[in-house]
Order: sequence, then C-alpha cells, then structure tokens
Amino acid sequence: MTPETVLSIGHNALLTTVLLAAPLLLSALIVGLIIGMFQAATQINEMTLSFIPKLGVLVLMLFLTGPWLLTTMIEYTQNLIMVVVPETLNN
Repeated sequence: MTPETVLSIGHNALLTTVLLAAPLLLSALIVGLIIGMFQAATQINEMTLSFIPKLGVLVLMLFLTGPWLLTTMIEYTQNLIMVVVPETLNN
C-alpha cells in the first residue's frame, strides 16, 4: 500500500466523519444557543432546561437523517473495502 493510498484513506475517513457528525452537532448547537438566549433573557439558570430540548432535537435529527447517515457509512465502508482488499491481494 503506497503512502498516497494511506493518505487518501485517511482523508476520506476524516471527511466522512465530519459529514456524519455535522447535522447532529449543528442542531445541538442551534438549540443550545436558542435556549441560552432564553435563559439569559429570563434569568433562569436550570441545567436540565438546556439538556432536555437538545436531547429531543438530537433524537429527531437521528430519525430524519438516519437513512442518509447509514447510506453514507455503507458507501464509505464499501469504497474502503474496494481500495484495501485489492491492495492486500496484490502483495
């Protein structure tokens, strides 16, 4: 396996990780900012007030983006196997 192949695999792994994590992280960030502004405006400092809505939004986002996340992971794994297996068979 050449260094270029290893770098390509690493690059694709990092890119796939960012693509898979982005919808969940961004939704939690947006909800956290909205709840934080609400808490600052009303001076309510309750820790569970921000936790429960974030959890609900993350579950909702998993239901909405779940098929896309699974398809992306399967495609990445198939591409990885197609790259790695022929390289190991040639050696």
